[in-house]
Amino acid sequence: MAGVAQRSAAVWRFIKLRRSSAPSLTFHTTAAPMGATVEEFEEAKSKLSTMRSDPGNEVKLKIYALFKQATQGPCNTPKPGMLDFINKAKWDAWKSLGSISQDQARQQYCDLIGSMLKAEEGSSARAAAQPAGVGAAYQTLLVSTEENITTITMNRPAKKNAITTEMYKEIIAALEQAAKDDSAITVFTGAGDFYCSGNDLTSFTRIPEAGMEEAAKQGADLLRSYVRAYIDFPKPLVAVVNGPAVGISVTVLGLFDLVYATEQASFHTPFTQLGQSAEGCSSYTFPRIMGPTKANEMLLFNKKLTADEACRLGLVTEVFPDSCFLSEVWRRLRAHARLPRQSLVLSKQLIRSMEKERLYAVNDAEVERLMERWTSDECISAIMSFFQAKAKL
Repeated sequence: MAGVAQRSAAVWRFIKLRRSSAPSLTFHTTAAPMGATVEEFEEAKSKLSTMRSDPGNEVKLKIYALFKQATQGPCNTPKPGMLDFINKAKWDAWKSLGSISQDQARQQYCDLIGSMLKAEEGSSARAAAQPAGVGAAYQTLLVSTEENITTITMNRPAKKNAITTEMYKEIIAALEQAAKDDSAITVFTGAGDFYCSGNDLTSFTRIPEAGMEEAAKQGADLLRSYVRAYIDFPKPLVAVVNGPAVGISVTVLGLFDLVYATEQASFHTPFTQLGQSAEGCSSYTFPRIMGPTKANEMLLFNKKLTADEACRLGLVTEVFPDSCFLSEVWRRLRAHARLPRQSLVLSKQLIRSMEKERLYAVNDAEVERLMERWTSDECISAIMSFFQAKAKL
């Protein structure tokens, strides 16, 4: 286990490029006649530390590289060794800027920080303008109830609605709230062009002092509760898949009652690619829905399904042209929501009661397997390779 812990620490240090890295570097350049001024550059650098949201590793690498290019010029240091993950990722990002001038790099740095600040201000303004009681308590979701329909929208469009630890907790809370309100049905969808890109892997890099094993246990407990919230949800649950769906956003679809998708949607579960295994009860629901061989293509061999393929296999209820997707889907949802509420609840209860204990057991087994996977050499190496590949893009 000592070898695993050492490798884990190295990998997670590589993934977690701290926002404070750039400001700690020495500033060498002087004012130039074109591009952002030194004062504007320094102002952008100071504003970076005031941001509340984490921009993600790719953006952090870009910030670091532009800072180095602006202050020292093109990359002029030896390439770090392959096992020096942190410095190699930084070096690759800096080297990728080529020979752009310090003036250009300084301007791009200011532009990037400025766009990030504007996006954060816009998000804050939208949250402030949202009526009280309509998702106001959520940071990563938009939650509203209208015409007997509660809609839960994953709201991280800039990150393709990747699920963070906070979003997991908020979705559990939103489902608990929706279960008790007066709506007849509950709808899940995503903001922007993506339905959901799966787990935001950067949110799992904050390893507690107890080490990787404790992080795996915490992640397992959260995942178990998250999936159980879908198993236990009492009302009809409808997914409105407005774009690509990845990972756990796909696997839990087997626990939904209806899945409507745009023709632009796709469904991908790249678990073995990342050294992991199935979750969301998909090891049970997918073979049951689409047959074992087709389920194996997805869960073992990472096959990505188009919306039409997913519909033919039974994972998706119906596919709509992108041009009329929302209008057609919402016409149907409003009709569903006019059905007698208690009749819907009791009918779903009958259907789900036949398999609820089985789903609990499957969820527990999947979580236990994943907890083992997350601390394995194989999984750590796969995740390390994933981030190295991302850093080169």
